[in-house]
Amino acid sequence: MAGQAVATGCTITINVFDGRRLPIPADVEVLYTVRDGNQNNAFRDFRRTASLAVNGLPFFNNFGDQYSVIASADGHKQAGFTPVHVAPNLPQQVDLMLLANNAGFNFPGTWDAIQATRPVLARLLAAGADSPQTPRGRFDDLLENRSAVLACLLNITTAMEQLQLSVGTPLDYFQVLNWDGTMAQDRFFGYADARLIDQVRLAAAQGLFAPEPGTAVFHPGATSSWKQIQFGEANVQLTFHENDRRTINGIDCVLTEPDIDYFKDLLAHAILEVAANGIGGSLTDPREVYVLRWIAGRRAGRPEFNPLYTIS
Repeated sequence: MAGQAVATGCTITINVFDGRRLPIPADVEVLYTVRDGNQNNAFRDFRRTASLAVNGLPFFNNFGDQYSVIASADGHKQAGFTPVHVAPNLPQQVDLMLLANNAGFNFPGTWDAIQATRPVLARLLAAGADSPQTPRGRFDDLLENRSAVLACLLNITTAMEQLQLSVGTPLDYFQVLNWDGTMAQDRFFGYADARLIDQVRLAAAQGLFAPEPGTAVFHPGATSSWKQIQFGEANVQLTFHENDRRTINGIDCVLTEPDIDYFKDLLAHAILEVAANGIGGSLTDPREVYVLRWIAGRRAGRPEFNPLYTIS
């Protein structure tokens, strides 16, 4: 019978972290909610712990086994993940991140860390500079005056650098950034080697990207757009403006617009009730992207998303 449990004994362990990517402090009372695929609460309770194993969850042997896990706390933004497919003798683990409502960006030693650990990003940040002092000056201007823009830039470039194509990563193909008003808290523009387009098409054939419809409507002047589909949340989108080309360092380059959306589909948003402000038409909040991309990467067993800043 649909919706009726046929067995019990499933387990989901929930680990909650703060914006520093550390276990949530013990003085924060977390409301843990676990819903089955029928949208019934299988568990809901307050606990002062950063890690909770929820045992004895029903097993339906159908869509009811697609669970949703949500964590919330007073003074914090809610976070969650769906779907979590449970089965007997197959324990699941979900790592979530809760940010304080008034959380701000922390950029400790970010410029020096980029120079020391992210040579591809360092090269891109320095490209087009008219003096040796320009790269750090541009960076410091973002740090001091437009921290959300800097967080967005670090979010997207970190995600692109973790996205392996057949040859290199998307970040490898960028030759120069546009250091102007188009650099915003939800996207930036730059010129990338036109061969990136073929790499993305090849990745789409391998199931890593999908074409995004309505390109010209949502991205004026664009000719094509592709979104990563590896994660349920915070996927990289690459939009190409193929009529705007330049030759840079002897390379045929096309204007490229990368960004990161919150969710692959609105169903996940409706279930998790996360980032409600971001879906309503306002600019994407880089803090939400930070949380969602970190959660998605942890769930997928990928290298930790570390954009060289934290939130607290």
